[in-house]
Amino acid sequence: MNICMVGTGYVGLVTGACLADFGMDVTCVDKDEAKIALLKKGISPIYEPGLEELVRRNVKERRLSFTTSLPEAMQGAEVAFIAVGTPPGETGEADLRHVLAAAEDVGRALGRYTVVVNKSTVPVGSAAKVAEAIRRANPDAEFDVVSNPEFLKEGAAIDDFMRPDRVVVGTSSERARAVMAELYAPFVRVEQPILFMDERSAELTKYAANAMLATRISFMNDVAALCERLGADVDHVAAAVHAFGRGGTPS
Repeated sequence: MNICMVGTGYVGLVTGACLADFGMDVTCVDKDEAKIALLKKGISPIYEPGLEELVRRNVKERRLSFTTSLPEAMQGAEVAFIAVGTPPGETGEADLRHVLAAAEDVGRALGRYTVVVNKSTVPVGSAAKVAEAIRRANPDAEFDVVSNPEFLKEGAAIDDFMRPDRVVVGTSSERARAVMAELYAPFVRVEQPILFMDERSAELTKYAANAMLATRISFMNDVAALCERLGADVDHVAAAVHAFGRGGTPS
C-alpha cells in the first residue's frame, strides 16, 4: 500500500515510520526543508526511543522517503494522512488552519480514489470541514475522509502503534472501511479488533479518552493523599484498582 504522510511531527513521523516498517511504501512531506534534509539522512529531529533507528532502517530499505513536494508525495498514494499541528487559539479552541490548508493541498494533488485520514487531534465535525476543503480545491476528486485519532504515549509511541490497545476508525464509507481494515491488518489482534464507527464518534473518542485519563490521574492523586493520612500504601491500592480496570470486579 502506498501512503502519503502530510506532516513529520511527533504523530506523523512515528506513524509513517511504523507503517514503513511493516512493508508499506510511505512518503512523508513537510514544508520545513531543514527537517526534511535531516530525515533523508536517517536523522530524527525529535526524540522518541527507537524512532531514529526505525527511520534509518526504512530509509535504507527505501520503504520510507521524505520530500517537501506534496504532489510528489501524493503520486500513487492510496491513503493520505493529515498529521499537522492544531495549536490552541487564544480562547483554547483548536486552530484548524494547518489541517484545512493541508486538505486543500491534498485535494489539488488527487488523481485517483484516495482515503484521506485525519490523524491530527481535531474537534468534532472536522471530517466534514476537511471534505469541504478538498471539494473546493478539486470538485471532481474521488475520495473519502476518515477520522483516525492517535493514542500514542511519549516514550512508548512505537510500541503503542505496533501493538495498539485500540484502533479507532470513523467512516461512513464501506470502501474506505475496507482500505483502513487492510492498512491496519498487521497491527490488530483478534482480541482487539478495529473499532469502526461514524466520523463524529471517532473524533469525540479522542477527547473522551483524554478526559478519562485526566480524571484517573486526578482521582489517584486524591487516593494518594488519603493513603498518606491513613497509613496505606498507594502503590498497592493503585495496583489493585488497576486490576479491576482490566476486567476484575470488586467484591
